[in-house]
Amino acid sequence: MRRRLTWQAARLHEVRDETATARSLVFDVPGWPGHVAGQHVDVRLTAEDGYTTQRSYSLAAPADGDRIELTVEAVPDGEVSPYLTEVIEPGDQIEIRGPVGGWFVWRPENEAPVMLVGGGSGVVPLMAMIRARRQAGSRVPFRLLYSLRDQDRRYYAAELRRPEPGLDITYVYTRAAPPGAARPAGRITLADLAEGGWPADFAPDCYVCGSTGFVEAAADLLLTLGHAPERIRTERFGPTGD
Repeated sequence: MRRRLTWQAARLHEVRDETATARSLVFDVPGWPGHVAGQHVDVRLTAEDGYTTQRSYSLAAPADGDRIELTVEAVPDGEVSPYLTEVIEPGDQIEIRGPVGGWFVWRPENEAPVMLVGGGSGVVPLMAMIRARRQAGSRVPFRLLYSLRDQDRRYYAAELRRPEPGLDITYVYTRAAPPGAARPAGRITLADLAEGGWPADFAPDCYVCGSTGFVEAAADLLLTLGHAPERIRTERFGPTGD
């Protein structure tokens, strides 16, 4: 029987800057039921006058007991993300509801090769899958194609620089490629996915996350390369004002 989701108190334990505009937030949520890599949560803020607002954010790491991690990008004129990226401090409390979602998930018992395609902050749930693989000691081969504007926008930079057996990473810079980059700046192409991904006959599970335009473009390219539609899972976010 499906568990009824309820709001739970979440106290901020730790903050880590990822970029100039994004932070990872580690919360303690007593009684957290656990989650699967790829799921997300709802975050609710309540003002002193009782006004409430909420947004959804992907979980950035597998569960660690009652501890969960989010990575939040500041959205100009947003209602929730400016508080989470500029104001909240360790010890402060918010409300969280979840986990939510059961399609865009990866479980360590899955044995198929994995292709991860992330655009910008769409890398967050994909990072949860990479960390879940590591936590489980899985040998399932992963390939990550990470599309971002420039290297200053790279999340988890130090962690992704460390060599990890079975994990291959390709960066696609869309605005400014760093010196020595393998390709000039530009949007993701068929060649990027052909060279940085798995051949379709390997039957990989493909996970694509990013803006609506990015996800549609990447999913179409995967189909063109012959990947089976039922193996392509997508998660998208659009302009929401936050």
